Amino acid sequence: MPRGWRADNPPVTSDGPNKPLHVVLLNQPFFPDVVSTAQIAKDLADALVRRGHKVTAVASRSVYGQAGAALPRREEVPVRHADGGLAGHISVRRVGLSVFGKKGIAARLADFLFFYLLATLRVLTLPRPDIVVGFTTPPFIACVGVLARWLRGSKSVYWVMDLYPDVAIECGVMKPGSLTARFFERLSRWLLKKSSAVVVLGRCMRERVLAKGIAPDKVAWIPVWADLSGISPVAHEANPYRAKFAPGGEFVVMYSGNLGIGHDAQTMIDAMKLLKDDATIRFVFVGGGKRRREVEEAAAREKLTNFAWFEYQPREALGQSLSAADVHLISLRRGLEGIMVPSKLFGVMAAGRASIYIGEPSSEIWRVLGEAGAGVMTKEGDGPALARTIVELRDELARRRAMGEAARLGIEGKFDAATSCRAWITLLERLGRGAPIEPDGLGRITPAGANPGEKGSSDRRQASSQTQVSSGNTPGHGENTLARTRA
Repeated sequence: MPRGWRADNPPVTSDGPNKPLHVVLLNQPFFPDVVSTAQIAKDLADALVRRGHKVTAVASRSVYGQAGAALPRREEVPVRHADGGLAGHISVRRVGLSVFGKKGIAARLADFLFFYLLATLRVLTLPRPDIVVGFTTPPFIACVGVLARWLRGSKSVYWVMDLYPDVAIECGVMKPGSLTARFFERLSRWLLKKSSAVVVLGRCMRERVLAKGIAPDKVAWIPVWADLSGISPVAHEANPYRAKFAPGGEFVVMYSGNLGIGHDAQTMIDAMKLLKDDATIRFVFVGGGKRRREVEEAAAREKLTNFAWFEYQPREALGQSLSAADVHLISLRRGLEGIMVPSKLFGVMAAGRASIYIGEPSSEIWRVLGEAGAGVMTKEGDGPALARTIVELRDELARRRAMGEAARLGIEGKFDAATSCRAWITLLERLGRGAPIEPDGLGRITPAGANPGEKGSSDRRQASSQTQVSSGNTPGHGENTLARTRA
């Protein structure tokens, strides 16, 4: 039986109520790429194949952000059940290549246009898909799904990883009210309205989509996730990454993943400067992103020795990498609440580590951390508050451990791969048989085969955690909010 599915909810068959579907996942990066959307897409593809569906991934031949073609045009990726038996294969069809990588906005647009053209041709010439799921890399690639809906009778699902053009406007790439901004806002609303269903990553993102005039009954909230079978807490003494990231046994403050235009680097830099003379604390960045140069240049300019940057780690080592930290940093720039939901949060929670969130309390990140009692919040731009919080967590082992334990408990049954993939498959199978997707009042999809009592239990745990959120102000250093939980 496929992992994550109950005995009373067996895989689909041609003579059952849910027929096997051909689902196309359309996203520039895909396995073996290690960026988050590639990993999430692979998890969903695995779950669909184990369920008995056919999956084709249409992606780029280039590793995301790198110029040149490095991956084969065609590949059949095996998918196995938990017992090791072969469930089937994911058919990967890769097109084009990245000519410029991430050398600038104009260069990226040229690469995007090239991918749009070739990916459209590929989707339209594949065996007819029942459903096309379009991501947001590149932006608006989900329009291809709508085209397949018109020309081939497919259903189209718009998976809103980032909300465009809102990201570009809030980050200053596009001028508000400009002709370009108005054009892309109209395109965004058209795509949202014409898609068969829209999937968002958080409650605040759903609110933004509904505010664009989209009917609530077609907008589902399915969180991205962490694979609990692949990421689990690893004790420092048993973790080979600990010696790599903390060669002197330092307290490791980690930022893992993409540090892009939607994230706040300056507050981290300010804290690094304030703590530069504390040899017990080390800042470790693992990943990449447009703000990497900003951090590295500041570290060189200020002669910071409490800092190191490592490349993305292989997915099979992600649990060790994340567990090597003592506390994690997660950031979202002010104004981007509901436009982006950094998925790194769920990997950190799965690794059983506390988080320091730099941003606003209205974001999905803080809602999740606050409900779980798994972290601390500091405001963007308040480097002294961040530095002080880091020192407090270094010195308060019991408090830090309690947050880490709460993080792991808070993700189970709500933000893990099995739970979210069940919701996704339920949504896709409803679309496949022509039924409404039936989100509840918050946009959640109740998975087929779910025990109704589990949902109520989860809601009760959430309500209990929310009553434990307290806040306090330390004079002269701004707001510093701690979510506490009854253990």
